[in-house]
Amino acid sequence: MKLLHIFKNKFVLASIFFVGWMLFFDHNNLFLHLQYRAELNELKQSKQYYKDQIEQTKKDIDLIKTNPLWMEKVAREQYLMKRDNEDVFLVREK
Repeated sequence: MKLLHIFKNKFVLASIFFVGWMLFFDHNNLFLHLQYRAELNELKQSKQYYKDQIEQTKKDIDLIKTNPLWMEKVAREQYLMKRDNEDVFLVREK
């Protein structure tokens, strides 16, 4: 009976309605916040991945500029270049 008496209070009803509206029906509801938080975490991971890739690429560029053997290695492995007197065979695993 006490519980029923509490729900008859207009302030309690208004508060329950307000909280329900904010959690489920508002354009910034709880589910959207959870979705945005998950998306933000994914973007942070992507940002860190790309920062690491940029650092690795900078190191590779420095090596290419300073070491001609490294330049030849990159040209052969990534761009499949070859010398005039040799043949290149590609072996790909399934």
